[in-house]
Formats: sequence, structure tokens, C-alpha cells
Amino acid sequence: MNAREEILGRIRRALADVPETERPEDVPVPRRYSTGGTPPPGSAEAVALLTDRLVDYRAAVRTAGPGEVAGAVAEALSGALAARGAGGVVVPEGFPAEWRAWPASVRVLHDDPPLPVDELDAVAGVVTTAAVAVAATGTLVLDCGPGQGRRALTLVPDYHLCVVRAEQVVFSLPEGLARLDPSRPLTFVSGPSATSDIELRRVEGVHGPRTLEVLIVV
Repeated sequence: MNAREEILGRIRRALADVPETERPEDVPVPRRYSTGGTPPPGSAEAVALLTDRLVDYRAAVRTAGPGEVAGAVAEALSGALAARGAGGVVVPEGFPAEWRAWPASVRVLHDDPPLPVDELDAVAGVVTTAAVAVAATGTLVLDCGPGQGRRALTLVPDYHLCVVRAEQVVFSLPEGLARLDPSRPLTFVSGPSATSDIELRRVEGVHGPRTLEVLIVV
């Protein structure tokens, strides 16, 4: 018996008690994932793990808070941009107004009408929010919602400063997926854009920003 015959034989045995009239759609298959025993969303444990994963991926992490104090977030954003020496950044529509306090040296661009690719390539960076963050994988997910903008905004500029609220931080990927609308354009970001060749030489900034900085609002 070869491998093909063995596999087909296993399939026949598995289907032996299935009525001939039964169709696949007649038997629903549960698609739920177990999330029991994980830290709750927004917990100190989830935020700490997200921070650890992001740092491991060579992203810079800052914290600001408490979240009710908008001035603390605005100050942290301003400090990050000043430290970066960013001359001009794109801020998508819907970015919280109470967080908008930019250094005098920073020129803020808006993507309405949409900026051409060459202009996006020339700006220092982009400042966005996120839809959700997954602690276990150190992943930020953007769905082009308010404050996030279209995909090109976070794929073309060399620097991405992303603001994540603590309550948006979930522990596992299934928890994150449950919060997302699969019909929206989703972008999963795990650290700065990077790749490596066959000799395992890491090259950053190939498919997106070379530098990722995350501000977690606690």
C-alpha cells in the first residue's frame, strides 16, 4: 500500500457512517477558540506582554496616562515626534482631537484629498491609532477606521507612531479576531517591516516603515 492508498482508505473509514444524502453544510462545525485562563483585555499582564513582544521585535515603546488625561497623551506624542526630529507627519482623519498637540517644528499633513505616493514617501512619518493589539504575538491590527487611514499611509512612510489604548490590548489572537470585522481591510503589524535573505541577514524597511514606535495609553 502506498501513501495515496493509505490516505484515501482513512478518509473512507472516517466517512463510513455518514449518510449518502448528508451534505457538508448540514453539519455546522464550531469555529470558536478557547480563550480561558488568559489575562483579561487591558490588564497589566496583557500590556506588559505586548510591550515585551514589541521590544523583542525592535519596536520602541512609550506609555502615557492615565488615559482620561488627554494632555498626558498629547505631551507624549509631542515628545516622541520631537525626539525623532520629524519634520512632517501625516495624521489620518478621525485621529482624536484631544491628542493633537504637535511640536512647532512638525508640519502636519492630512490625507484629504489622498496624498500621492511620492509625497507620502517624502514625509518623515505617520501617526495613527489602531483597532486592536494582540499581546501574545506583539501584533497591532489596523482596519482603516478613524485615526488609522488607508493602508498606504502606514506602508510608505519610513516611521510609524501608533497609539494604542490599554483596553484595546487582548492576550490572544482569537480574542483579537473576535473584535475585528473581516470585511474591512486589515493590516497586521508585528514590529518594523523586515525580511531576511537565505543567509539570514535582516533587512528592515522593505515592505513598510523601518521604524515602529508604539504609545500605549494606560
